[in-house]
Amino acid sequence: MAEAEGDHEADWDAFLDKFRGPERYEGAFSPENWEEEFDKIPVFMKKAPSEIDPKQNPDLACLQSIIFDEEQTLEEQAKTYKNEGNNYFKEKDYKKAVISYTEGLNKKCSDQELNAVLHTNRAAAQFYLGNYRSALSDAIAARKLKPNHLKAIIRGVLCHLELKHFSEAVSWCEEGLRIDPKEKKLLETRAKADRLKRTEERDLRKARLQEKKEQAQKDAVFKAIKDRNIKLLPVSSKEDNLISANLAEMSLDEFSSQSETGARVCLDENGSLSWPVLFLYPEHGQSDLISAFHEESRFIEHLMVMFEELPPWDTERKYYPSELELYYEDEERDKIYQICTQSTLLQALQHQRYFVKAGTPTFLVLVKFAPFSKNYFSGKKVHWLK
Repeated sequence: MAEAEGDHEADWDAFLDKFRGPERYEGAFSPENWEEEFDKIPVFMKKAPSEIDPKQNPDLACLQSIIFDEEQTLEEQAKTYKNEGNNYFKEKDYKKAVISYTEGLNKKCSDQELNAVLHTNRAAAQFYLGNYRSALSDAIAARKLKPNHLKAIIRGVLCHLELKHFSEAVSWCEEGLRIDPKEKKLLETRAKADRLKRTEERDLRKARLQEKKEQAQKDAVFKAIKDRNIKLLPVSSKEDNLISANLAEMSLDEFSSQSETGARVCLDENGSLSWPVLFLYPEHGQSDLISAFHEESRFIEHLMVMFEELPPWDTERKYYPSELELYYEDEERDKIYQICTQSTLLQALQHQRYFVKAGTPTFLVLVKFAPFSKNYFSGKKVHWLK
């Protein structure tokens, strides 16, 4: 009896040794990666892969073939894709939801109610992706299939609102409220769209008035320039046509009253013009801009203010107002005209050979009798502006 019991114990130990050894059952989970392997079983999957390879996952491929059995009717297949899209939508995976709804629509089943739902659901997914125009197209398509589809109307209203189509949003709200006068979402959105519509119309009126005002000011400036016989040149003029251009031949589109520096010629309430004027100092590669040079102001007045303290780049300390001379270069005729510093800006601008380029009168400032000045005018005849 004791011998028999010993034999049973030996058999039991041998059986348990199978579990204690390094060998595992065929197909058993790995102790290190059991969670990953467990997640590969279709019934326990937390999330299905975007693409299914039958070789790597034959079980899942088999299930998919059962779900999308070609023997199903087109309506059944479309409904399956709709349900799949709804699941993706709940997971907030809107891109995959769009793909599923699209596949459902591609079945072209005869169930127009189902097709309207697919369009409406795809519109919702596209909306959350920020594709408002695509979403609106789906909402419109859904309404063609089912004009009184309230969800499609609501989705279209929200799309119009995002696209700033406020009038259309109000119109769609009105159509939806004829179906359900108590629909809260439509009531709230209609109030918001109507408020935004009125704000937009107000802003548009203000913008048009401002545009009209600016055009009137520009016309007045242009007329004042023409009355003074000041000649302008547009920035886009070709070199061979610069001198032949005159104010009478130019249009407002060819001349901008704003200079390249951002300053602009303006007309004050007394009918006087003020110009942005640029002074160039070729000896030192420096410049000064006077943003509002009154046409009746004399050059010497500005020079005295500008050089009340000598600039740091004047290392030789020679740019005293009394020692400065003004010039204008006539590039077309290769001539230099000297301007008396006691002259007004208007007197210089009215000279027959002076042309205002790019809306900014420009003058050269040199020191009289300086070596640089003599070399600068070498080979060129200097004329006085009269």
